[in-house]
Amino acid sequence: MPASHSSAPPSVIHLHPADNVAVAAKTLARGEKFALSGGSLTAIGEVRFGHKVALAAIPAGEPVYKYGQVIGYASRPISPGEHVHSHNLHLGELHLEYAKASQTPPPPTPITGRTFDGYRRADGRAGTRNYIAVISTVNCSASVAKYVAHAFDQSRLADFPNIDGIVPFTHHSGCGMQFGGDMHQTLNRVMAGIARHPNIGGYLLIGLGCETGAMGYLVQQEQLLQLDGGASQPAGAPLILSMQDQGGTAKTIEAGVARLVEMLPRVNDVRRQPIPASEIVLATECGGSDAYSGITANPAVGAAADRVVATGGISILSETSEIYGAEHLLTRRATSVSVADKLIERIEWWKGYVGMFGAELDNNPSPGNKEGGLTTIAEKSLGAVAKAGCTALVDVLQYAEPPSKRGMMVMDTPGYDPASVTGMVSGGANVVVFTTGRGSCFGCKPAPSIKIATNTPMYQRMVDDMDINAGEILSGVSVDAMGEKIFDEILAVASGKPTKSEKLGIGEEEFVPWLVGPTL
Repeated sequence: MPASHSSAPPSVIHLHPADNVAVAAKTLARGEKFALSGGSLTAIGEVRFGHKVALAAIPAGEPVYKYGQVIGYASRPISPGEHVHSHNLHLGELHLEYAKASQTPPPPTPITGRTFDGYRRADGRAGTRNYIAVISTVNCSASVAKYVAHAFDQSRLADFPNIDGIVPFTHHSGCGMQFGGDMHQTLNRVMAGIARHPNIGGYLLIGLGCETGAMGYLVQQEQLLQLDGGASQPAGAPLILSMQDQGGTAKTIEAGVARLVEMLPRVNDVRRQPIPASEIVLATECGGSDAYSGITANPAVGAAADRVVATGGISILSETSEIYGAEHLLTRRATSVSVADKLIERIEWWKGYVGMFGAELDNNPSPGNKEGGLTTIAEKSLGAVAKAGCTALVDVLQYAEPPSKRGMMVMDTPGYDPASVTGMVSGGANVVVFTTGRGSCFGCKPAPSIKIATNTPMYQRMVDDMDINAGEILSGVSVDAMGEKIFDEILAVASGKPTKSEKLGIGEEEFVPWLVGPTL
């Protein structure tokens, strides 16, 4: 809530009564007075837009509070009116009370009657786009997959107006891994998830022929071959082309193009139809965050996610390394102790994982995050988990695992945006909402990505990339009203409205599977 009750825009924002810092709503000059409830303070040094200013004396070693939660500890004495950042604040050792499943919220009031115009697939799932996928099973076939997909420019697709495009899904792995191990299984889930994705109307797998990945294992396990009508394959056309069997690069490209030519009429033979909003599977992501991510855009996305859940849909929170320090807010909302334990187990895994490389989770905030006013991972995480809204935590998913429940859930992904969103989309997300304060330019085919700015100056500067300006919250628009606006936009985009990233053609290079393990 604003620290000033005057009609003029506040100079600082005091988020919680327990907080001993506030966030600068504009750059405060050295010696500038700023109003507080019941008085005023003077900035004893410059405090830039989005950065923290101390509201009281904070002795060395004492906690610093923001959002009513500990974001770290003073590394030296901090005076009232002083800029609070990396020079005088460090994470320290957090002591979190998980209180598992102790505050599980009741189901939200149902929202009925909301629909979007989507594609109803043969297996019953709902798509928001209609792409053809050319999936490389290994890096050795990545160039061929791109050549095949890019052989079809817009003029060649002009006779197929219901097809949004042909997308190559390439990556830098697929071999040099333990057969059947974690890395192999994860990559299998990602590629199978793309092939099965409701936004994919048809697909072709292209491999070298001798790799550890999908050429052998996935076919043997029939993870891709038996999709129950999930993709629109022409009769008799093989799902997989092997470069070694076809006779090399040129012959594989020729065969691949021929397969897609056969596929085009069937994939084009679809029409949008009204589908309940309960079929939305929403991926939520924040990237290029700043101090206003947790004040404007992320809480507004949380309000929109609550609406998706209230329709009976699914909302996914990701970036486990950016939940650390705020996981106790989610464990309390879990539907059971076992669900809470699944999240805690993932947090502990991450602590051990980064420790293997001499790193720690507080290394997560990027230079841009810190330039935007974020200091510690706890501060960043407390703002990031606002995207989860207020509903119960119903499950914790593996990377790229399809949800088996409805409601709000966490997927275990890294904080790196392309890898994180790739996991959620491979798990079945058919719409992405992506908040940014610094100005991240992102798309993720085959799912449309709605970009939401946290502050007005960045929105105006990068308006060609931003879909919604949540910075309007700082000018008096309520978080709930912005959440309703985002929810409406989700349904409009699901119905075919192009996002800014789609207009710019962004979304191929952002397919980045997260693969943990040794390269052999």
